[in-house]
Amino acid sequence: MAILTAAISPAVAIMTFIYLSKRIELEPLPLIIRMFVIGVIMVFPIMFIQYAFEAEQVITNQLFVSFFLAGLLEEFFKWFFLLFVAYRHSHFDHHYDGIIYGGAISLGFATIENVLFLFNKGIEIAILRAVFPVSSHALFGIIMGYYMGKAKFTTIHVRKSLACALIIPVVLHTVYDYIITIQTDTWAYWITPFMILLWIVGFRKIRLANDHHESIHYNHQETPR
Repeated sequence: MAILTAAISPAVAIMTFIYLSKRIELEPLPLIIRMFVIGVIMVFPIMFIQYAFEAEQVITNQLFVSFFLAGLLEEFFKWFFLLFVAYRHSHFDHHYDGIIYGGAISLGFATIENVLFLFNKGIEIAILRAVFPVSSHALFGIIMGYYMGKAKFTTIHVRKSLACALIIPVVLHTVYDYIITIQTDTWAYWITPFMILLWIVGFRKIRLANDHHESIHYNHQETPR
């Protein structure tokens, strides 16, 4: 029970922060829960694919492994379900909602991954898992959701924003995985500044998405009737 609590708590805390950071009306929970559950379910086929590729040694170069089996594989499926489930839903009605749903699917993925990892490796590494893997998944989701929201609520560069919603998280995830895989002894010295940068970017995306709400609301009020 202690391991399960330690595995789930970081995702709950981060998701609560993302949810409550929205400055205007909060999102209804059913779609958030659905996206979280999709993130949970995604883990199992992705882990199977990753295991099959690694067992057969289809890809041996570590950079390509980090790109194809971590960055591209995981972020593509998050992007795909975010686009075809949340993006088209009527509850996705503000720019910030992309951040909420992107965070939900990413944290669903991170939660079950964390549960499996802690049951295998032990509760002693729970804090490290919370600070690095769980947080990184959340931040990739925030960035993905920001660009997904931008695509839906701006009239220009829609395809570019949808592409950024996939490409940027893929690149960031690849860099993250490559660092922790290659730098086996000194990975913390390399990944810590990377995570600080990710948090700075994540906070900025949250602020920009909220500002987009407020600017639209202000312009609507100022429009002559």
